[in-house]
This record gives sequence, C-alpha cells and structure tokens, in this order.
Amino acid sequence: MMIFKVLYQESPEEYPVRERTKSLYIEAESQGEVRKKLLDRTYNIEFIQPLHEEHLKYEQLSEDFKVEEV
Repeated sequence: MMIFKVLYQESPEEYPVRERTKSLYIEAESQGEVRKKLLDRTYNIEFIQPLHEEHLKYEQLSEDFKVEEV
C-alpha cells in the first residue's frame, strides 16, 4: 500500500485554480484504486500523486496531513 495525495476542486464544474485547489491523502495500491474509492464524491480530480518516502515525510510535517478513511 502507498499514500497518494489527491488535488481536487469540490465541484466537477469548477475549473482548476490554484487558490481554490484542495488536497486529501488516501491509502491505496494504485491511482486507479484511488479513483474508485472517490467515485461517490463529486470532486473534479486534478491530479493524483504517489508520495514516496521523502515526499511523504515532508507532507507529514503539515498540520493538515490526515489520511482519509475510505
């Protein structure tokens, strides 16, 4: 399993604008599995990024870091 960072907008009609882009973290085997886990949410997924060891350590320093339970 690996942790992925998902960048998204809350509405599927919303254009990607950096200032309004939100992020969440999810554990999955692949990017495809991440998409399947988020199917019930109406997000406009902009980007799914796998977090490798050093990047994950950096993200964990943020007070906003929390792995979603999906």
